[in-house]
Amino acid sequence: MSESFSSLVDTFKNVGVSRAYGPAVNIAGEEVVPVAVVSFGFGGGSSPEDGQPGGGGSGGGGGGFVLPLGVYAKGPSGGMTFRPNTVVVLVALAPLVCAVGISIRGILRTVHSHR
Repeated sequence: MSESFSSLVDTFKNVGVSRAYGPAVNIAGEEVVPVAVVSFGFGGGSSPEDGQPGGGGSGGGGGGFVLPLGVYAKGPSGGMTFRPNTVVVLVALAPLVCAVGISIRGILRTVHSHR
């Protein structure tokens, strides 16, 4: 199991800022730098099989995701500006809009029932 863990550590030791900001790309004559949220996690465990001493069991797993937030590109003034990925912004805001709507509905019901 320790060899597997070492292999995972070696594979993911460079994940971080280098993965959140991609290399500059030239699109239609404009240089852009992609920006993303990168997240991953791993877990593992071991326990004796059938409760017998010396028996061994082990397991592990992991997963991750990348969420493209947008790009940095040169703005009209020549400085870098962030351009968000509107689809991701809308998807990320959906739970917030739902929570606000449910809260407002609860407040209105409470106010209405106390009249």
